[in-house]
Amino acid sequence: MDTEDDVYEYDYNDDDDGSLDDDDDSNIDESDIIFEEPESSQPPPPPGNYVIIINEEDIRSRHEQDITEVSDVLSVPRSSAIILLLHHQWRVNDAKSEWYADEEKVRKASGLLEKKPNNYQQNRKAKVACGICFDDYYHDEMYDIAAGCGHLFCGSCWKEYINTSVNDGPGCLRLRCPDPPCNAAVSQDMVYKLVCDEGKKKYSGYLLRSYIEDNKSSKWKWCPGQGCGSAIQFEHDGDFKFDSENCDVHCECTHCFCWNCTEEAHHPVECSTVEKWNIKNTNEGENMTWILAHSKPCPNCKRPIEKNQGCNSMTCSMCRLRFCWICLNSTADHYACNGYDEEDDANTDMGKRRKMAKESIAKYTHYYERWAGNHSSRAKAVEDLKKVHSVHIEQLNSMGSETKTSLEFIADSWKQIIECRRVLKWIYAYGYYLPKHEKTKKQFFEYLQGEAEHGLERLHECAEKELQRYLDGISPLENFNAFRTKLKGLTNVAKNFFENLVRGLENGLSEVDCERERAIEEYKREGRKYGFYNSDNEEDKFWEAQTF
Repeated sequence: MDTEDDVYEYDYNDDDDGSLDDDDDSNIDESDIIFEEPESSQPPPPPGNYVIIINEEDIRSRHEQDITEVSDVLSVPRSSAIILLLHHQWRVNDAKSEWYADEEKVRKASGLLEKKPNNYQQNRKAKVACGICFDDYYHDEMYDIAAGCGHLFCGSCWKEYINTSVNDGPGCLRLRCPDPPCNAAVSQDMVYKLVCDEGKKKYSGYLLRSYIEDNKSSKWKWCPGQGCGSAIQFEHDGDFKFDSENCDVHCECTHCFCWNCTEEAHHPVECSTVEKWNIKNTNEGENMTWILAHSKPCPNCKRPIEKNQGCNSMTCSMCRLRFCWICLNSTADHYACNGYDEEDDANTDMGKRRKMAKESIAKYTHYYERWAGNHSSRAKAVEDLKKVHSVHIEQLNSMGSETKTSLEFIADSWKQIIECRRVLKWIYAYGYYLPKHEKTKKQFFEYLQGEAEHGLERLHECAEKELQRYLDGISPLENFNAFRTKLKGLTNVAKNFFENLVRGLENGLSEVDCERERAIEEYKREGRKYGFYNSDNEEDKFWEAQTF
């Protein structure tokens, strides 16, 4: 695995090494010689933004190096070095400098207490009560597993205490003595003495994750991809703006995520929008909206009631009031409510609330269905891309004169489909939160979105269905070059349309005021260039449908 030192290669000109021939030494005036500081042997970092990736093996190696360094320099056991590094959030230099400045203060703050001597040498068989279960045990039995503070607990209680903490999560890395006011740290050696192999594996995993997640001396993050053990460092310019610029990073496991919030890649949609959308999809807010839209309050106690039977005569289960479901009047003096007064119903508070709730559900459903649809379509496209590499290219290669290299355009099209589905998915979350009063901007957004989506659907259909006809032998291979031209053209036009869409959102849809007509004509030309429309009539119908 490449390290930070050898990820980037630089070319140096060896033609002129700056050396002087012996014959020229006599012509040099020593007063003219300028002595310069030697340049660093490390190559300068490349300009701009870039990503460094290290795998789990390299992480473990760096992890062990830091622990060993602190242990050797400070002359403390390995388990004590781990406690110190956890306390200093894995900052090696801070751990060493603060230790030398005031060892006693660091020991007290980190809980690294020196173990007290055994004062029961003369009466080794003396019994002492366990501080947790209060059973009596020989002093030596409890002293052998005690923390540095000297508080004594039996082996069973220690084992239960430590195993429970390990199973509860990474908080076990900062485990303290069970005695409430005591700050003595429980070392890794003590944990390993009392847990099973599975517990040791968990503890070791927590320690390694802490090395990346809590490390304040580096800018590393774990890749959130399922089953991936790599860590990523995202280097960027000093003026990089996380809230507005592209923070998407790609790991070697093919997972792409946002460096800022670690959610799946969502550029050009901002992290705050993604957070709001995800919360909306998971919280109970939509259940309340459903209640408002599909239930009515009891006229007496105001409890929401759902109608679960056919009869309109309802009985509130709380206050037992009998009322009509249709008009909400008591059945005691109710005869008929078939007359409808639209103005009166619309002006009632309940009528307004019911209308707003239904509109909210209709809007949310519209955007959620399309968001979820693109999510599932992207997942299917990822699987189809794997099949292209493993099956389709091999099959087409064996059927004709096409080489595997010449068939890579199919995989390129699927990669474009995957990227477009990702963008389109989060574009719907963006559209949901567009303010109602910005109608012109909303129309321009929906125009850009419609163009991009239309181009994507044409590309996806061609890559999925028309390719299958050649694989099944329905379409003759003599027409394969025409298919190649069409698929490449649709890939290009979809890419251009989505680049325009992304650029529009990056600019805050500012083109709506100054470059609207130019943008429309540009997109029209792109569509005609690559045969985006099947006919002039189809193009006319598409543009007539735009409210922009």
